[in-house]
Amino acid sequence: MTGQSQRRPSGAVVSQLPADFRAFHQMYRASYVRWAELHLGSRVDAEEAIDSAFEQLAIDWPRVLSQPVPEAYAWKVVKNRTIDVARARGRRPSVVDFAAFETRSLHQAVDPIGELEESLSIYQAITQLPERQFDVIVLRYCLGYDTKETADIMGITVAGVRSTARYARRRLKHALGLDEDERSHDEPRAH
Repeated sequence: MTGQSQRRPSGAVVSQLPADFRAFHQMYRASYVRWAELHLGSRVDAEEAIDSAFEQLAIDWPRVLSQPVPEAYAWKVVKNRTIDVARARGRRPSVVDFAAFETRSLHQAVDPIGELEESLSIYQAITQLPERQFDVIVLRYCLGYDTKETADIMGITVAGVRSTARYARRRLKHALGLDEDERSHDEPRAH
């Protein structure tokens, strides 16, 4: 028996859970699994991590609902369970190499090596972002969630996502040396 089949609650167990928990589960499970899969590199491991997170959330459901923002509390649980599963597998959680996301475009690129180098540079810069900026960038630009969806998943405001994304992009530009290019365009040219 796989860990996945052991962890997934039966339909009878799920139907006994509070309706608001079932709605929360239905609303966020798929997004959480996508997040965990990106970090763990395995759908089975991702489902195990998220099922474990939802087990914890179900046990603590009244406490979750008493939080100022239950989604933010759940997001922390999801991230911690993802880390737990990674450690149990003897590895650190990390976003799967962005080059994997770029495979199709590399085949059509005029300069595939240059494209790969650029992707790896971007990937490295993203991994150096502060946690919240990292989360926003990964949800928005790697997993393709819009601003509202990202806000809902993380339990923050839409304005918070926009602001965080803006600071993250600024930090990424700086890390990649792109802000220097912009400044050089603003400087007057000597004649």
